[in-house]
Amino acid sequence: MKPGPDMAVCVLGLGRSGKAAVEWLQTTGAKVTAVDGRATPELQQWAAQLPEEIDCRLGERAVMADRFDLAVVSPGVPLDQPQVASLRARGVPIWGELELGWSASQCPVIAITGTNGKTTTTEWVTQLLAEMRREVMSAGNIGRPLCAVLPQTRKLDAVVLEVSSFQLETIDAFRACVAVLLNLAEDHLDRHGSMEDYVRAKARVFENQKPFDWAIIQFEAWEQLQALNVKVPGKVVTFSAYNNSADMYVDSNQVISRLPGVEGFVLDLAECALEGTHNAENLMATWLVGHAMKLLPAEMVPVLQTLRTGEHRCELVAECGGVRFYNDSKATNVHALESALRSMPPAEQAVRNVWLIAGGQGKGMDYQAAASAVRERVKGTWLIGASAAEIQSAWSPFAPCNLAADLIEAISEAGRNAAPGDVVLLSPACASFDMFDSYQHRGNQFRAAVTEWVESRQGD
Repeated sequence: MKPGPDMAVCVLGLGRSGKAAVEWLQTTGAKVTAVDGRATPELQQWAAQLPEEIDCRLGERAVMADRFDLAVVSPGVPLDQPQVASLRARGVPIWGELELGWSASQCPVIAITGTNGKTTTTEWVTQLLAEMRREVMSAGNIGRPLCAVLPQTRKLDAVVLEVSSFQLETIDAFRACVAVLLNLAEDHLDRHGSMEDYVRAKARVFENQKPFDWAIIQFEAWEQLQALNVKVPGKVVTFSAYNNSADMYVDSNQVISRLPGVEGFVLDLAECALEGTHNAENLMATWLVGHAMKLLPAEMVPVLQTLRTGEHRCELVAECGGVRFYNDSKATNVHALESALRSMPPAEQAVRNVWLIAGGQGKGMDYQAAASAVRERVKGTWLIGASAAEIQSAWSPFAPCNLAADLIEAISEAGRNAAPGDVVLLSPACASFDMFDSYQHRGNQFRAAVTEWVESRQGD
């Protein structure tokens, strides 16, 4: 099914992906009804610029009685929301913007998912392929919806998509010629209800693959899929920084391959500009995508050695009096926090040298899962946001836990207590929406507040 003239389509939720869906559907001649329970000034301004034939309903929360041939639901709209449930009960097919975009894409798709590392790996794969003279662009959960780049896809060798569990809930025929699952850890349990349901949502990235498609899966995640008897029809290749049973693994900082035709040494991590096992796995996944796209190993290594992480990912913001301040605002779950803690440089005299700033809007996760990393690395914590008290209860047996009114107070107190060789790390393990517009907004505020604090100290 492809939307076209006279097809009645409802787009429910007008965030970034919903708007892109409306704007593309309008070019197909479909009869579009765009609905959002909000009526913000920004949405009203956007709606005012739409063609008159688009029926835009803002501030509407009642269940719709209209007849539709298709409903396109934005990732932020839960599937048990009354309007969605009503549409489904009436037999209306429910798609997400990812499925809608894929149905009209004119090039192969590379899809990258996982609990953590999606954005970094999507950026790296795009950079690697581009430097190897492939026509590529990134889209999806990384920022640009697939529907927003559809005209460009006819000229591309591939589009590299970051895909989330929310997007994968609403696929139908979506298929990636190369699909990557980076890792699986607790996240979004407030939406999915259980870890099993979350894992099954992530695994949908593989369900429509053909036997000749590539399924690149972290070894530990592959074990989780097998435990749930999840079928992966594509060609499975595993990687791991922890387990040498994988097809690609790490041994004494050397990346080793068991892949036919590429057996043996692949990459020296010491020659790369990145630290941490999570970045080693992101590098391996990037190499494997390049291999699936028929790039030569000798061509890939020089590019992999130059890759860097993006903003808000263990980003060094400043150093003052021997204390380093790191912005890891992108860490919105416990697994990401653990990776950040273990990648922080230790002091010469002590491993426990991290003053951790954490907290925000919780997502139903078990904060005690980070107990080992907190006990090993953290000198003390300053906790902010809606989940501060819950985190304090979980971590107080393992490190001193203090509550702060806001991010500025947390930075000031952590910086005041830190000694030369210590690290002040913002790694929230929570979403940002209780206090900030996004993780980017939170990270930018951290940068600004650290800069101001450092400047005030230099004046002492």
